[in-house]
Formats: sequence, C-alpha cells, structure tokens
Amino acid sequence: MFNKKGISLLVCILFLFGLAAGCGSPAKNEEKGKLTYAMSGLYKPFNYKEGGKLTGFDVEIGEEIASRMGLEANPVTNPWETLTQGLKAEKFDAIIGSMAITDERLKQVDFSRPYYRSGAQIYIYEKNDTIKTADDLKNKKIGVVKASTFRDVALEYTSEDKVTGYDSDVIALQDLPTGRVDAVITDKMVGVMGMKEGLKIKEVGDPLYVDEMAIAVRKGDSDLLEKINKALEEMIKDGTYEKISNKWFDYNILGE
Repeated sequence: MFNKKGISLLVCILFLFGLAAGCGSPAKNEEKGKLTYAMSGLYKPFNYKEGGKLTGFDVEIGEEIASRMGLEANPVTNPWETLTQGLKAEKFDAIIGSMAITDERLKQVDFSRPYYRSGAQIYIYEKNDTIKTADDLKNKKIGVVKASTFRDVALEYTSEDKVTGYDSDVIALQDLPTGRVDAVITDKMVGVMGMKEGLKIKEVGDPLYVDEMAIAVRKGDSDLLEKINKALEEMIKDGTYEKISNKWFDYNILGE
C-alpha cells in the first residue's frame, strides 16, 4: 500500500484535480434557472437603460421567451463589438440584441429563426439639402455603430478614414446637426423613434437593404436553440409577439 509520502502525494494530486474542476468552464446560467441574454443596452428602442433598468423591445422578447422556458429572465449588457466573444466564452446563454444574420456570424454562432426584419437606412440632418440619394454619400463622412454591418455598407460609399464608429446609434444620430458626420447609416426603426423623440434628422430614400434579426446561441447548442425557436413560434402564433411589437412600434415588425 501507500507509505506516508505516497499518501501525501495522492492527496495533493486529488486536491489539484479539485481545483481544476472548480476552475473549469462556468455552468450555463440556463442550468441555474436563468436565461441570461446579452445586448449592448445602447440601441433605443430595442434595448436601452431607463432609470438604471434595461428595457426595450429586445428585453421584452427575451423576458417572454424565458417565461415560456420556465426560466428567470436575466438581461445583461456588453459592448456590441464583444458580444460574440462573450457568448463563446459562456458569459451568457444567448444574444438577444438586434443581431443580423450574416454569413460571417454564422461561422461563429448559431441563429434562431428571425424575430424581426428591418432595413439599413440613411439619415441626415434635417437642414441638409446636399444628400438626396445614396449616391450622394460618395466621399462623405458617415457615422455607424462600431463592428456593425452598417460599417461595411458605409465603406461602399466612402473611404475608411471618413467612417466614424460610435458606441451607440443614438449618439451617432445626435451628431448629425454638429456636422461631425454628414450622414448616419443605422436601422430604420432607430431613426424613426429618434424623429418621434425630437431628433432633427430625416431619411434619405428607401432602406438600402433588409436585415433579418435573430437570436444567437453558441455553436452546437441545439437544445437551447430548439427551445428558443419553440417559444418564438408560440409567441407569434398566439399574438403575444404582435402585442409586444405594437407596444414599441405601432405595427408588427416581423412582417409575417
């Protein structure tokens, strides 16, 4: 059998194994009775803070999904450009933050069915008469949210040094009257809400394209993805989705 030295060595080995187990990947929040879902918190009216509390369309969609899964909703914020990495690092279970489905993102995450559709819209200061079509953006200063698909669109019209990245679409839109940027490309609904709240901006033409927004989960997390899709389908079928959409936008933004 073991001598005293051997027993001490065995205890040390077992202790180290215990530490390793304790330092492994954190348990999913879903397994703790919560659905933790992330967003930037800077994308009004989809997700933003009011009185220190997260609110908005994305937040309420997440709350309803969590409820139908029998879980507590736990919305959290992370900088937009770090959301995908945070998801892969298991900081949260899902991203419910108005993330568009793209081929590049599909390499890193799995997406649910679309939960709304919207377009990339050009906005300018309401007194700007020099930009009347998308073609007029050539060589202009354009504001977009950092690491968004809107940045790629902006680069189709102007050079990289003339594209300014913002943490928030609203801050970018607020910059239009200052002249720091000539135009902002963002989600149509963000601009519509901004105009309703008094931002002195206006649309240029029709949306440049239509995005399908979906909920992102970690690659291979098929169980969670199936539950989210089931909840979404139920919400759409029983009218709950439309009720939430009407509350924020006065119409069904899924377009089905």
